[in-house]
Amino acid sequence: MTEPDARERIEAFFAATNWGKELEALRAILLDCGLTEEFKWRSPCYTVDGGNVATLWGFKEDFALSFFKGVLLTDKDDILVAPGDNSRSVRMARFASLEDVAARQQTLRSLIIEAMENEKAGVKVDLGDGELDLPAELTAAFEADPELERAFEALTPGRRRGYLLH
Repeated sequence: MTEPDARERIEAFFAATNWGKELEALRAILLDCGLTEEFKWRSPCYTVDGGNVATLWGFKEDFALSFFKGVLLTDKDDILVAPGDNSRSVRMARFASLEDVAARQQTLRSLIIEAMENEKAGVKVDLGDGELDLPAELTAAFEADPELERAFEALTPGRRRGYLLH
C-alpha cells in the first residue's frame, strides 16, 4: 500500500511530466502485474516483497521503463538497453509514444514477471569486483596526501567507481 505522502508525490510526478499519459500506460501494466508502487529517487518505483524491480522516467526526447536488474532478464525481443556505457545492472526499455507501449505490452509483461520472479528468488547481479585501475594522477595525489586516500577508501564501492570513471 502506498503511503499518503508518497501517493501525492507520485500523482505530482505524473502531472508534471510531458509524458503523463504514456507513463500512466506503463504504470497500469506494472500495477496489473502485481507490483507495489512507491516513491523513490524522485520517481515512481515498483517493488515486490520490498525489493526494487522497476522505475519510470520521463526524458526530453522519450520515456522509459527501467529495470534495476535488467541485465538478468531474457530479452528475446531485444528492447532493453543500458542507460549508459558503464551501466552494469540496469537496463531500460525506451519509448516515444503510446503506440510503442501498446505494441510491446506482452513483451513488457513477460519482462516484468521475470524481474519479479528474480527479485522474489533473491537473484543477484554478479558485478565482479568492479575495481578499476587508479589513474596515475590519483596515485600521485594519494602519495602527496594520505588523508585524501583514506577519505577515498572510506567511500562506498559505487562512489569510488563513479569517481574513477569520471
